[in-house]
Amino acid sequence: MELEFSQEHRLFRDSLREFLAKEIEPIVDEKEKKGPLTKDEVLDLYAKFKKLGIGYDPESLSVYFEDPFYYGIASEEISRVWASLNVVLGMSFPVVFVNLASEQTKEVMMPKLEKNQLIGCLAATEPEGGSDTTTMKTTAELDGDEWVLNGTKTWISNATIADVALVVATNKETGMQDMFLVDRVNSPFETSELHKLGWRASPTGEIYLKNCRVPRENALSIMIQKALSEGTMVESLPIAASISKLYAYMSPLSAVFCLMRSGMALMATGISQAALDASVAYAKQRKAFGKPIGKFQLIQDMLYKMAAITESSRLLGYKALYMIQKGDPKARYMSSLAKGYACEGCVKVTYYGIQIHGGLGLSDEYPLERYFRDARVMTIPDGTTEIQKLIVGRELLGKGFSAYS
Repeated sequence: MELEFSQEHRLFRDSLREFLAKEIEPIVDEKEKKGPLTKDEVLDLYAKFKKLGIGYDPESLSVYFEDPFYYGIASEEISRVWASLNVVLGMSFPVVFVNLASEQTKEVMMPKLEKNQLIGCLAATEPEGGSDTTTMKTTAELDGDEWVLNGTKTWISNATIADVALVVATNKETGMQDMFLVDRVNSPFETSELHKLGWRASPTGEIYLKNCRVPRENALSIMIQKALSEGTMVESLPIAASISKLYAYMSPLSAVFCLMRSGMALMATGISQAALDASVAYAKQRKAFGKPIGKFQLIQDMLYKMAAITESSRLLGYKALYMIQKGDPKARYMSSLAKGYACEGCVKVTYYGIQIHGGLGLSDEYPLERYFRDARVMTIPDGTTEIQKLIVGRELLGKGFSAYS
């Protein structure tokens, strides 16, 4: 495995860092303290990121999703500056399926998508389900040429501002799970805001589906099957052909989670790196007992642990993306391993960062307390750490050893 970035990757990373320092860092504290970003604020940020080729319009997607390393670099670098913003940008990915949807959906959503003004969300978690995605109570029943969806989704990133939701539901006729692309114009749904410990600028909420009617063609299984049969999969869905191989080894939801969990690992790495950088700088300048605290062995011990966790998290995250890029069936194992380790690791790293900063680490005038709050959230979404351990265990031992079957 080649761990060195290509020249193109390095140029992308460097330009992104320059952009973040100039455009994002000055506004983070103010925006974060105000709470969830509004839809207008998000679209304004979308427009700025489009200049870097980060977005969901066809031009940006041709680069951003065909090479998962760009996605990983963006997850790490944006989260190093503002984790909430990375959630807002990253969780819009369901909009990529609009091009496969019904004519009804494409008619109202494609103009927004082409302008990079379409916001999406993945609606999987349920009030009584949490990490258990095997028994979804949200149902989909076919009625003529439409699905009728009923149920409630909770802790959904972008829920309150999304134009499109990719909803996980159980087909009442077959008992099998599928995902359904629900556009808010043709298939209206209600939402409510939820408040949380970290990621405070990221809008999060519940989605209420009550007899929500969705075109039959908007079932993900039907969309993918149609694209494959017509030979338009590569043209319609902007992902590398190697990544699409994952659908041969796992369910669509599991394949989606592979990329999401790898991104989460690198998101955690970005938070860890931010805490480490701040702590190194502070240890050099802060004096106690007549000398910089960086000279104390216990401070150096904490910095060592922070650096070891950060570097290990980065390696695991990019290895997971490498396996996804190759269409390796072990991508599920590696993405869960990376997600579990890196997200738990960034909680430890930010804890040490606060210790090094002492009282100032507790102040909201410094970013350490935000890093810590954001880090603590990382261990829950896209499957808790405990779920990642169960997935890794099953992948190591075989299907007969699944702890949740």
